[in-house]
Amino acid sequence: MATPQTTYLRSHQQALAEKIVKQQYARHPEIWLAHGEQGRNYSVRDAGYHLVYLAEAIEADDPLLFNEYLAWVTVLFANLNFPNDTLSTTLDCARQVLSESLPAAEKEAALALLDAATAELDNAPTTLPSFLNGSEPLDELARQFLAALLQADRHTASRLILDAVKKEFSIKEIYLQVFQRTQREIGRLWQTNQIGVAEEHFCTAATQMIMSQLYPYIFTGERKDRRAVIACVGGELHEIGARMVADFLEMSGWDTYFLGANTPPRTILQTVEQRQADLLALSATMTFHVSEVTDIIRNLRADNNAATHVLVGGYPFNLSPDLWRKVGADGYAADAATAVAAADKLITNSQLIPR
Repeated sequence: MATPQTTYLRSHQQALAEKIVKQQYARHPEIWLAHGEQGRNYSVRDAGYHLVYLAEAIEADDPLLFNEYLAWVTVLFANLNFPNDTLSTTLDCARQVLSESLPAAEKEAALALLDAATAELDNAPTTLPSFLNGSEPLDELARQFLAALLQADRHTASRLILDAVKKEFSIKEIYLQVFQRTQREIGRLWQTNQIGVAEEHFCTAATQMIMSQLYPYIFTGERKDRRAVIACVGGELHEIGARMVADFLEMSGWDTYFLGANTPPRTILQTVEQRQADLLALSATMTFHVSEVTDIIRNLRADNNAATHVLVGGYPFNLSPDLWRKVGADGYAADAATAVAAADKLITNSQLIPR
């Protein structure tokens, strides 16, 4: 079955977003006009995000990607104290604009997905439970670590982690139970309007700095003749998950080349060729970057890099079990721990069965 396309929706995103907000303001001027020009610009930006997520879900033929995005927005808007019907009104305006504007080839898929997602809004929660709920052995350490970060106390945060290493907690335990879970908790605190962007950025930067202090414990294992390039696709700024994958592969003996956040596609492909990589691990946290993952994999294959296996991961792939197949990857990993097993399996299977 042919992949649904969203050519018009993508190329006219800004104009469509403007039309949606114009209708939204016309329906409830008493609410929105009070926010001034800046408020209107934010509304257009948000409507544009809705359209991009809609396009990604259509192209992936996976409504869950759009449904989960709207559930995330529901929590965000509720904690910003927006009127309860803000999102449903915006989506209703979007439906009218898309019905009038989209060509027939795109309209049917877009409206069907929009209608189905809108119907689920009444069941969407407006609060989120903490990720540090005591279900993991190191949750107390994670809570102390997070508290230090939120107080902008990097020294205490660093000391907590280094003391835990001295107590013989494994690096992998600290990565998965402390760094990974506190990053998710930081995201929840931002989404629920309990911290701001500056605090979120500080906590992430401090965590990356503390991770680097653990490198003497990481680059110590027996080496394998396996090379991996790890990158976040262009525009993707969330790099800690990908960095954890790189570190876990290093601990497993791989020779890794970590490119970090917002890596241009051509740079990724050039690096794979230069490093003669056995594995390319691509990370995308934001759903609207899934199409770029698809493009990179397609171009990798077109460049005759058939010997390089592609492993993908990140939030949208955790949501949709089959998304990794749709983007053309060879495998998927939910986190750094499973990434090592998946990468080793890809290499082992390729040695048994020639590609």
